[in-house]
Amino acid sequence: MRANKSIYRQEALDHHNQVHEEGDVLHISPEWSRWMYWLLLAVLVTGLLYCCVGTLDEYATGPAVVQLEGRVELTSQGAGIVSSVEVRPGQRVKAGQKLVTLVSEEETASVERLRHEFELQLVRYLKDPADAAARQVLTTLRAERELAEARLETRALRAPRDGVVNDVRVQPSQYLTQGVSMLSLVPEDVSPTLLAFLPGHYRPYLRPGTSIRVELDGFHHEYQEVTVEQVGEQIIGPTEVGRILGPGLAGAFEFKGSYILVRARMPAQSFESEGQVYNYFDGMPARAEARVRTETILMTLVPGLKGLFSHGR
Repeated sequence: MRANKSIYRQEALDHHNQVHEEGDVLHISPEWSRWMYWLLLAVLVTGLLYCCVGTLDEYATGPAVVQLEGRVELTSQGAGIVSSVEVRPGQRVKAGQKLVTLVSEEETASVERLRHEFELQLVRYLKDPADAAARQVLTTLRAERELAEARLETRALRAPRDGVVNDVRVQPSQYLTQGVSMLSLVPEDVSPTLLAFLPGHYRPYLRPGTSIRVELDGFHHEYQEVTVEQVGEQIIGPTEVGRILGPGLAGAFEFKGSYILVRARMPAQSFESEGQVYNYFDGMPARAEARVRTETILMTLVPGLKGLFSHGR
């Protein structure tokens, strides 16, 4: 009977019997792991402290517009053609100063006709000063001419008071109908007002004395701080907002939803940008934002804690 053979192949046994070095267990450096543990623990503790102490601000943001109080809109009293514009925006004027001259073809023709008839009648009267009929006709023509000239003079738009021309909306040769706005005047010492339209759901957080940050359109990242003087008691919609702004500005903004009207006083009559001083003009668009709420980062990340702390009080 044959001797039992090994279950291992001879080649495997020969390789095992050869002298060679065996592998060793991988060891992790205890110094490196200890420092990493304390570093991660410090980061975790710092993050928790920051979440408990750090705060996040919530802002009510909306469109705004600068208005000049005391502005007077001057409109045409009748139909006519603009003959001349005597002023320009930003010009100071005195009460009674002529601003715009309108002409009516019928009234102008009537004045020219009466002047011509008066001159012819004057020549006839000078030839025979004793002619009583000629004197009477001359007197009548003079009265009619002066009345026509006075009527024509009323077509000239004059400043009702001292002030500064805010804007001019007409130009020579333009035909105007009655009631068309030609220009506006504002007092020299006018104080610009800011009308801000903030989202209506922020009304409980807004009150007089709240600080608002204002950024004028075209002057990016240049902010001004103003203080709220008045907060509307009623939340309004886009239609009412358009009525407040007026037909001249309502189309310049797009309003959706509900709003609360907030009034604030601008700090000065002018502002500075990149070393240049600019005046405020009526209708300047802006962006306003008011801080309405502040809470810790932890409360923001875990809203359920708000109820827990409110019940614990």
